Amino acid sequence: MKKSTTLSDIAIELNMTAATVSRALSDHPEISKSTKEKVKETAKKLNYNPNRIASSLRSGKTNVVGVLIPTAENAFFGSVIHGITKLASKHGYSVLIHECDEDYELEVKGIQTFIGARVDGIIVSLSRNTLNYDHFLEVQKRNIPLVFFDRVPDDLSFPTVVLDAYRGAYQATQHLIDQGYKRIAHIAGPLFIKTFNDRYKGYVAALQANKIPLDHTLMHIGDLSIESGREATRQFLQLAEPPDAIFATEDFTALGVLKELKVNKIRIPEQFGVLGFCNDVFSEHTTPSISTIDQQTYLMGRESFIMLNNMIENGSVKTSEIVKTVIDPILIVRESSMKSGNPA
Repeated sequence: MKKSTTLSDIAIELNMTAATVSRALSDHPEISKSTKEKVKETAKKLNYNPNRIASSLRSGKTNVVGVLIPTAENAFFGSVIHGITKLASKHGYSVLIHECDEDYELEVKGIQTFIGARVDGIIVSLSRNTLNYDHFLEVQKRNIPLVFFDRVPDDLSFPTVVLDAYRGAYQATQHLIDQGYKRIAHIAGPLFIKTFNDRYKGYVAALQANKIPLDHTLMHIGDLSIESGREATRQFLQLAEPPDAIFATEDFTALGVLKELKVNKIRIPEQFGVLGFCNDVFSEHTTPSISTIDQQTYLMGRESFIMLNNMIENGSVKTSEIVKTVIDPILIVRESSMKSGNPA
């Protein structure tokens, strides 16, 4: 088996010391541009691959960041990761991804894996079952930069990148009202997670602004699944006064609503309006296509990495300097809510 090229091999080839070669490959300011070019050309010619582990031990950096997501089943997190990885790559970082499948124990293991891998920083969106934050406090104790996005803890002081979910839900509900729907139900996500709680509050605020009484029989807390949407719709349709529209907190849930309405031969949007949240890739390909709220996920990923990279370069952010980036929601009007024929 061919022996790997070492710094000494390059040094012998160029009649330099190994220390000079090392500094040249690290772009040390005391090494001339011409020397750096010679060293890099020779390293490429000899197929030199640096020992990342040894390098990280010397520098204290691995140039790896960890990203922990609750699920890989929807396009939302894939798009956020795309935004993170594209920018991370430009800054010389590799990205280690851990999916916890909405499981708290797997989330804890993911954080432990990142700590063991000596990542330079961590980006996280919470599992829907996470109520204990000790594993994140351990990250903070180790002075590892940590940024939360989308699903963020409401009672911890960490930098966050979030959508203005309240505003998005308000826009969604107002749109349904403007289309002429009178009894608008809401299928919420777990309300202890801030983003879903904010969506619920935005829904309530829009009703109140239009002097529509809040009817608690038109509220259902689901688990973000298609079946959750179907189950809630079945319950709503059995009411003495059923709704004529549903604002679902997630597009998969809205898809379940659509399926159940079709089973009951209810015409959408003429008899019943449906509006989701997320702008998942499938939502424009259903029949009818689903009106929704776009969360600018690629931008959310970029902003998350920018925030983390600033922390890595400047040292971990202190509690008194906690920053928050808020992304604007975009209402996407499609067929499922166009009762009036006018998207306004």
